[in-house]
Amino acid sequence: MKEALSGTCCDSATTESVERVAIAALPTDYGDFQIAGYRSLISDEEFVVLFKGKMERNVPTLVRIHSQCLTGDVFASTKCDCGRQLHRTMQMIQQEGLGAVVYQQQEGRGIGILNKIRAYALQDKGADTVEANERLGLAVDLREYRQCAEILFDLGLCKVKVISNNPLKLQALEEAGLKIVERVSIEVDSTEKAAAYLRTKKEKLGHLLELKKS
Repeated sequence: MKEALSGTCCDSATTESVERVAIAALPTDYGDFQIAGYRSLISDEEFVVLFKGKMERNVPTLVRIHSQCLTGDVFASTKCDCGRQLHRTMQMIQQEGLGAVVYQQQEGRGIGILNKIRAYALQDKGADTVEANERLGLAVDLREYRQCAEILFDLGLCKVKVISNNPLKLQALEEAGLKIVERVSIEVDSTEKAAAYLRTKKEKLGHLLELKKS
């Protein structure tokens, strides 16, 4: 599903808090991409961008901001849909011939991998993802997207088609100055073990998902 959205203007876009370190070629199972490394100038965070094609300011371009999920992206966890979303995004960009994925190191919606494992332990006892964070005294979602937008500006983008089901992410990117011309939904085959996770995303976090009825 695709949705047209109003956008803002990129005239005042800045890249003052990130720095590009290097760009290299990266062949993958899904196609040939370029990979770029960025560092934050205001924190210890580092970013990776996977992109394909010529980035142009006035050409609406597929983009996704993907938050690191070690368990899903690397270990193929069936508790979430993160790894499947990342790989589906790469396929979509390959098919389009143009696009970018900003991979940000904000594991577990910003709580870090160790706290995420602590939250997993509570989920094993029946808590959902929101309840687990709250029981640990942690915020439900600590992620921040302004530097991700700065990276897209640095690549030369202004008009974007954002691959996301998260309305708060869209709002944050618009507030950072990107012109979102379209939301492109992303839904992938999920496992039975991920059903409760996806239901929580929709019902408690407002994600735009069509849940399959059991």
